[in-house]
Amino acid sequence: MPITRIDDMNIASIEALMTPEQLKKEMPLEGAVRESVREARQTIFDILDRKDKRLFVVVGPCSIHDVDAALEYAKRLRVLAEEVKDSLYLVMRVYFEKPRTSVGWKGLINDPYMDDTFKIEDGLRKGRKLLLDIAGMGLPTSTEALDPISPQYLQDIIAWSAIGARTTESQTHREMSSGLSSAVGFKNGTDGGLTVAINAMQSVSSPHRFLGINSKGQVSVVTTKGNPYAHVVLRGGSSGPNYDSVHVAQCEEALRKGKVSSNIMIDCSHANSNKDPSVQPLVIKDVTHQILEGNQSIIALMVESNLNAGNQSIPKDLSQLQYGVSVTDACIGWDDTENSLREMAAKLREVLPARG
Repeated sequence: MPITRIDDMNIASIEALMTPEQLKKEMPLEGAVRESVREARQTIFDILDRKDKRLFVVVGPCSIHDVDAALEYAKRLRVLAEEVKDSLYLVMRVYFEKPRTSVGWKGLINDPYMDDTFKIEDGLRKGRKLLLDIAGMGLPTSTEALDPISPQYLQDIIAWSAIGARTTESQTHREMSSGLSSAVGFKNGTDGGLTVAINAMQSVSSPHRFLGINSKGQVSVVTTKGNPYAHVVLRGGSSGPNYDSVHVAQCEEALRKGKVSSNIMIDCSHANSNKDPSVQPLVIKDVTHQILEGNQSIIALMVESNLNAGNQSIPKDLSQLQYGVSVTDACIGWDDTENSLREMAAKLREVLPARG
């Protein structure tokens, strides 16, 4: 094929988006909702600083594809959060972007109508509206910071952020995380190794300069101060789970040698459950037992949970979607979620206040 052009040879089109400033003006974070986000971030900082002896639990759908179902889940979680608040601080997973190993649905922001139309501007509006609605309930929100641009549109409403196993090693994501206003958890590598996460924690605590966009959408040099609230998330790997006491002890030693935060979050899903959601409650029980036996390093959990258990493929006829069922990783249902977290809170109620 003869070359007829030099620039943008493989670009089909480029479409300008509204700016972060325009979206925030259209859907502002203000008043009681703004205060709710500030308090949520401070609570998580206090847990990481060991000023607050509770655990925080990031719990919710693997990904958000149905805003109505997400709001119903949030309402239920808000009631449970009030019930267990003396032991557990519940934060809802509100994940809009999904990393793909090869191809597949990329999440609500990228493809909000699940039909490959990629109406990203609509996705940003849907995402911001949902975050504001959930925060307006007094429920903290969390997400995975995947795309380096989207935080400018949504991050002001996020109380805790994750960097996934595929991107923990990415310089772009480490630099971006150094400027996030929320605490951030770095997952261990897909092979189960801790080195990439420890290197990321060392990097993110330092100032960085990199190319990004400002609130007006202009390409800018971003200078960060460094994020002091990075921690590791154990999610298992290709060699198997790593939530047990032996692996946790090995992680503690690696964090000590790396001179980074000793705080550990256990992801009850992914390789720690061997992709079987029914295992997640067993992981919660194991973590509870470790704390009862004297563990001091585990300060948080992550649980993939939805209104209904399991997962489903996205059908061509979207009216055939099952309500409240994940379209990405399989989740535990609401009843198992509620029972597991109630049991954990009850068992740790007397133990957590005495933790170091």
